Amino acid sequence: MRLLSASINMNLKVKIMKAPLLILLLFLTILSCDTPTKEKKVKEIKVVEKEEIAKDFPKNQKLSIEQQIASASLAAPYDARNGARIYGYDEGGEMVLLREGNNNFICIADNPKKDGYEVVSYHTSLEPYMSRGRTLNNEGKSRQEKEEIRESEAISGIINMPEKPAALHIYFGKNGFYNIDSTRIENAKYRYVVYIPYATQETTGLSLKPNAPNHPWLMFPGKYNAHIMISPKE
Repeated sequence: MRLLSASINMNLKVKIMKAPLLILLLFLTILSCDTPTKEKKVKEIKVVEKEEIAKDFPKNQKLSIEQQIASASLAAPYDARNGARIYGYDEGGEMVLLREGNNNFICIADNPKKDGYEVVSYHTSLEPYMSRGRTLNNEGKSRQEKEEIRESEAISGIINMPEKPAALHIYFGKNGFYNIDSTRIENAKYRYVVYIPYATQETTGLSLKPNAPNHPWLMFPGKYNAHIMISPKE
């Protein structure tokens, strides 16, 4: 009888000891089944949010002169914005001078006729090159024709290219826009371009292609419009 009683007591103790373990295993099983559902819900919410942003952004904004000046200047370095020369667009879509400048920067507002959003700022030493490109665009020249003409004119001295490195700042976005309420550009990124005419890998030590996203590299090495590209991560 004593042996039987001891055996029964032992079985009860084992069952009692196993009970918390069984409860824990049951809880983990329920949790593991529920986790994918929660993750799935989070992913679904994120996708919807992205779709809503893509649908709601204003396209081909027609901004006032003041808004064009404010938005275009955001492409320039912070301490150069107030004194930059600003170009924008009139009611007919023609490029016009919106504000005279008193420093070495020029800004151009977004063109409402083009999809996406883009404002640029560049050093004044690049203006002969940039303005010639705009003229050739207005004449209906193809991209190849435009580059051939500018190269020929730069080599012959008709176009004066910068003698020192000169930066171009591009603030762009496929779904970008100027938020009138916050006075900020949204859904956009920066690309930096530093022109060094006739620079090569040997003279700069730069790679001829990016080693990794956001790394600088030299485009058009040895040419009149050689430049360092620093593109944002996608």
